[in-house]
Amino acid sequence: MNPHLLKTVLSVGLSIGLAVLVPPVFAASEPVRLEKSGELFPDRKGNRWKYRGEVVRTPLQQVSTTKFENVSTVTGTTIIQGVEVTVFHDTNPGNHGPSDSYYRRDAAGIVYYGSSPGTALEKQVVPYQVVRFPLTFPSSFEQFDRKGLDFGRDLDGDGANEQTDLAATVSLIGLERVSVPAGTYEALRVEARMTIRFHLTKTQQAVLGHDTMTAWFARGIGLVKYTERQQLPDVRTGQDQVTVITEELEEVEIETLSASVGGSEPSAERVLADHSSDHKLGQVVVAAGFCSDP
Repeated sequence: MNPHLLKTVLSVGLSIGLAVLVPPVFAASEPVRLEKSGELFPDRKGNRWKYRGEVVRTPLQQVSTTKFENVSTVTGTTIIQGVEVTVFHDTNPGNHGPSDSYYRRDAAGIVYYGSSPGTALEKQVVPYQVVRFPLTFPSSFEQFDRKGLDFGRDLDGDGANEQTDLAATVSLIGLERVSVPAGTYEALRVEARMTIRFHLTKTQQAVLGHDTMTAWFARGIGLVKYTERQQLPDVRTGQDQVTVITEELEEVEIETLSASVGGSEPSAERVLADHSSDHKLGQVVVAAGFCSDP
């Protein structure tokens, strides 16, 4: 994903050294419902995840690699469009610099409400659903299909912003064991694929871009890894530019509940239950946001 062009959540991609994937531990021939699926998204205020990241870019046959670090923290809640959303602050997601992201969770699933700093393009798409409850795999759904959006940038040099059509789907693949610096986890693999069609104002042609992200969520932990591959056309050179971003969990701190008045021991971890009364959501990267600079 290009740091200041498009922030999505889906992809196939390159892993860095310590991340080793093995074949799925469960290959379902019939759809399987994941019980207590909310436990994949712990969201208590103060929860903290530290990720080790890598960006690999291959424009014009040249490969560049950048290492980075990102710390994600649940900072609390706020009100957007009249509903309470949970705020996740990231220090450097995808090596893009600091940002806040907003999510709402209810009995139907998880909804993304955008980010700050956000862009005009992102505001044309949010809010939209990123996960449906109950979690059932294998399964998929259309995340959005929007046409005639103002991309907010001039790609072909004629002084006019391009129009774009965006279509995205989300798929739950199954359970896999994934190893990252923080440990080895059995995690749910989620894939999201987006097609971006740019309508060039100069030539009246349409060119395509693709963004695919794969993310793994572990029970009681949340996001343990994601890898994203973005392929976008460079209109002026005629060459596609490919960017692959990977983040892997290095450290995690899950806040515990305080002891009750009766003096009983606190719960080991606070995780979400599938209740419509609990609208807070866990750390989820299956969402698309849109940034402005190349």
